[in-house]
Amino acid sequence: MLGQLPPLERLALAYAPAAARADWLSLLALDARLAAVVRQAREPMLAQLKLAWWRDRFNAEPAGWPKGEPLLARLAPWGEATRTLAKLVDGWEALLGEAPLGEAELDAFADGRIAALAALAHRLDARSAAVVALGRQWTLAELALQLGSPAERGVAAEMLAAAGPALRTPRPLRPLSLLAGLSRRAVRKQQGEALAGVGALGAAIRLGLLGI
Repeated sequence: MLGQLPPLERLALAYAPAAARADWLSLLALDARLAAVVRQAREPMLAQLKLAWWRDRFNAEPAGWPKGEPLLARLAPWGEATRTLAKLVDGWEALLGEAPLGEAELDAFADGRIAALAALAHRLDARSAAVVALGRQWTLAELALQLGSPAERGVAAEMLAAAGPALRTPRPLRPLSLLAGLSRRAVRKQQGEALAGVGALGAAIRLGLLGI
């Protein structure tokens, strides 16, 4: 499951405290799975059907989930908090909207990811205003780097510029500092990839150790 994460997420996970690492891996693995559904589907309808399967699972009690899906097994201990993960599914589905995507669709995606991050923070007893601020910055920066249309990337970059300053994270949320900080840095330096450039490793160490 770790090997399925993008390099940035794998690096961020390394800075999670041992007690928080399993839950961080579960959330990042779910995000990566939903991303693959959206990016790989040939038709939006097929992606919507697959996303609906995940939404239905999260809107049901974990005790009734089908067996044999390792990711669901990892998430089952989250209990009632798994209902919030349906919002992450909704967020990814917003990216299936008709091109070009605008602020409404990008906002919907950010809101879904923030909701999932807030559920994780609650589970880790690390609730913080940084979840909303950095969750939005990470999402918008990632979109500014990865959306296929230059116009869409431009909208995401403009939204990111208005997203406010970075905030320090408590130790259990330190991976979020890396995800947001390195993605923002790549947009600012127009590097195209969050881990590009000779200064990326130094920035990762600073964010991982200091949280800002």
